[in-house]
Amino acid sequence: MACGAMAVQQIGTGGMRQRLKLAKSDLSPERALAELRKIQRHPVRINKAAPIAGISTINDTQAKVLETLNNRKPTQDAQLALL
Repeated sequence: MACGAMAVQQIGTGGMRQRLKLAKSDLSPERALAELRKIQRHPVRINKAAPIAGISTINDTQAKVLETLNNRKPTQDAQLALL
């Protein structure tokens, strides 16, 4: 699951529509979700080295959606590293 989508599960699309409207955003909930789905975690392994995990770069639109929905930007989660 994409990182951004996990954050949105907590509020649902009805709450999302309300928060977007209150923030005077021109994004629909569907468009906001599409933006957040682009945020992903990426594990990378070069040769036989230990894998390195990272999060895709968050652009300005995604940052604004996260801010509007009162969610923090995703960070590297120690628990996910165990999976």
